[in-house]
Amino acid sequence: MFHIRLFWGYFLQYMKIRMEYRSDFLVQLATDFLFQAVNLVFILVVFSHTRQLSGWSQEEVIFIYGYFLVPYAIFSAFFNLWDFNERYIIRGELDRVLTRPAHSLLQVIMETMTPESLIGVVTGFLVMGWAAWEMDLAVAWYDPLLFLVFVLGGAAVYGGIYIALTSISLFSDSKTDIQPIMYNVSNYGRYPVNIYHKAIQLVLTWVMPFAFVGFYPASFLLDDQRWLTFALLTPVVGAIYLFLGVRLWNWGIRNYRGAGN
Repeated sequence: MFHIRLFWGYFLQYMKIRMEYRSDFLVQLATDFLFQAVNLVFILVVFSHTRQLSGWSQEEVIFIYGYFLVPYAIFSAFFNLWDFNERYIIRGELDRVLTRPAHSLLQVIMETMTPESLIGVVTGFLVMGWAAWEMDLAVAWYDPLLFLVFVLGGAAVYGGIYIALTSISLFSDSKTDIQPIMYNVSNYGRYPVNIYHKAIQLVLTWVMPFAFVGFYPASFLLDDQRWLTFALLTPVVGAIYLFLGVRLWNWGIRNYRGAGN
């Protein structure tokens, strides 16, 4: 309960700050929306040259992309660790965090969260809704519950991987550039995994399992039974990678030497 109240306090404080500059806040929402729209246009351009992509129709690929936006939006909102090295390691702000009683990772997450990124959830639902309408997709009574479980599992996959990558700087005490590279790899998870080479499929499933963020659970919601087992493994994979990410973070904190040391 202590951490829940602390998180809520941080959230309210953040929204107060953002509402002081409402125009900037609204521009940020519009920018995020347009960014996702550009990626949707890319899919439409691809299907303007072909009717199917490895057996997937335009509506199915758009549905998978729309689903991907939901866990990705949650990840972007609450695991905004892109400038951790610059802010907390190079500038030494992590020393301030470590003097407080709350868990260091939770404090970093609360200080860097960007709730406006949740606009991606709305965009994802709109994209999925349009694709489902075009396909006349049937929805079972258990689909909303599984959808929630899959989304949380996908966000945990993302969160665990990026927490682990962020933790590297706790050992090196220097700026690393691996996160932008991993971001480019993660984009592969928003499309059907079977359109890639088998080596890439292996990486996206068992090494950097971004396929569990978008493709596998979305294929289940599309009633495609070929990847049923992988889809049901989504929350398990998410829990494992989040656990490993937090463990690596805790290990890094124990080995952190402090700024200027």
